[in-house]
Amino acid sequence: MTLNLSKPILYLITRGATVEATTPESEEFRNLLQQAAAAVTAGIQLIQIREKQLAARVLFELTARVVAIARGSSTRVLVNDRADIAASAGADGVHLTTRSLGVDVIRKMFGSNFLIGASTHSLPEAQTACGEGADFAVFGPIFPSPAKEKYGPPLGAGELIAATRELAPFPLLALGGISIENVNECWSAGASGIAGITLFGEPNTLAKTVETVNEIAKTEVRRAAS
Repeated sequence: MTLNLSKPILYLITRGATVEATTPESEEFRNLLQQAAAAVTAGIQLIQIREKQLAARVLFELTARVVAIARGSSTRVLVNDRADIAASAGADGVHLTTRSLGVDVIRKMFGSNFLIGASTHSLPEAQTACGEGADFAVFGPIFPSPAKEKYGPPLGAGELIAATRELAPFPLLALGGISIENVNECWSAGASGIAGITLFGEPNTLAKTVETVNEIAKTEVRRAAS
């Protein structure tokens, strides 16, 4: 599948607040549906359901309900790692981690119309994702982020610049420690979009956040062209 989305591509990643005991009646389950609805209304192009501890049947139901919320909109829904659940629940695709099956394996199993994103933390990993047929890759962490400390120190904007230049026009989405205050550095580094957990985590302010991020991106494009 060709990732034919207008730039900047905004990618909401759920925060993983659910647990194995979560059910469709749980507050955290309802909160995810609220977040998905807010994302669709705000014009977020991609949602990743990243709820790794959910029981498979509950993950399937959550995915199916988010797919229903996004139906008829421009928002596409991906599931972290579980391509089987993504496909069976009608999602658009899967997001693969560095410990998932390879992009090429998933592509052979699920076909050309299945959207595949990949997490990458270095230029070689991004090159592999691109070479194996991923539709896009998330690249990071760019800035300090407690959630990404296990991947080592932040890569910084310089590594993002090198990766976007090397792999263009392959879409690289910046991730890790991104805020309204530093998002302009990602656009000037050539990122095709922004992936965020905390940045897009509050449903009540999501529309304003998206509006601000888009305006910063437009400003950076105008500055670069001048």
